[in-house]
Amino acid sequence: MNDSSYYTTLPGQGLEQKLDPRLAALAGAYPEPTLLLNRSGIVLGANAAMETMLGAVRIGVPVSLMLRAPEVIEAVRETGASGASRLVPFNLRVPVERSFEAHILPIRFDPDAKTGTPDLILLVFRDLTQAMRVDQMRADFVANASHELRTPLASVTGFIDTLRGPARDDPVMREKFLNIMSDQARRMSRLIDDLLSLSRVEMNVHRPPEAAVDLVPLTAHVRDSLSPLAGDRGVEISLEAPSSAVTVRGDRDELIRLIENLVENALKYGAGGKRVEITLRTEKSDAVLSVRDFGPGIAPEHLPRLTERFYRVDIAHSREQGGTGLGLAIVKHIAARHRARLSIESEPGKGAAFSVRIPLSTG
Repeated sequence: MNDSSYYTTLPGQGLEQKLDPRLAALAGAYPEPTLLLNRSGIVLGANAAMETMLGAVRIGVPVSLMLRAPEVIEAVRETGASGASRLVPFNLRVPVERSFEAHILPIRFDPDAKTGTPDLILLVFRDLTQAMRVDQMRADFVANASHELRTPLASVTGFIDTLRGPARDDPVMREKFLNIMSDQARRMSRLIDDLLSLSRVEMNVHRPPEAAVDLVPLTAHVRDSLSPLAGDRGVEISLEAPSSAVTVRGDRDELIRLIENLVENALKYGAGGKRVEITLRTEKSDAVLSVRDFGPGIAPEHLPRLTERFYRVDIAHSREQGGTGLGLAIVKHIAARHRARLSIESEPGKGAAFSVRIPLSTG
């Protein structure tokens, strides 16, 4: 079949300028960024996703002028010459670094032609950036979780060996080591509990809860339950809340966990300020829960990463305070499930304020 029935020619240049509407519709139907080329690598058409990826697409120019990926350009040349398909991974570094997979597929108009040079080339791009980022996050998460468990486990194992050997008949050292082992075991238990909690929240994050929950008694309950811990640290917890109900659609246990994590975080890292303020109020269609401490505050460079799993501003101090590095990550995911927004404000020397804005129930 004559090629001219599928595209028209730019007069005097021999370059295809306009695709047959059927081929244009075929390219436009792909959800991924897609280019149609002739066997020489000249751009014949593109879909909307391609323009989103690279900007304006120029018809009738070599693909090498549009795409700065030598490995893909070389693969297009090889497919145009041999008719063999190619799969090429590559990166684009402008405006930000992204990872892609280019599928270079020969198109032959003759249904009986299985080999030889193609009539057209279909170039389909698959964005792997998010998938690779998730894989890296998963690998980092497993490595961090393993490290966090291995450290106390190694400590417990070492003390067991000591108790079986040099400290077998030393009651003072035996008592000291047993106390340390108990602390390490509790640390592992807290970490496992947080890992399980995070896993449960993530599993249901796409399903917003439907139950009506009044935040006023929940906040008071958390304040009362953490008052002994606050007293041990010499910190006063104050609560300011409306006298009437503040009702949201939520999961009661998850919301208690969210408030507990925010208040515990303030008690651990803001104890130097001697007080923690919990405020619950309504603003327009939202309930706003704020937990503020008056401790040393957080440097600006740390704020964007505070909700990352296992991220700590001060690793040694966090472990000393019994932190697992997962508390704020759990808060972030509970907030996401409740379609809430978490914000963090802090200045070094002026404490920190964590606020969660949850849509009020309209039912």
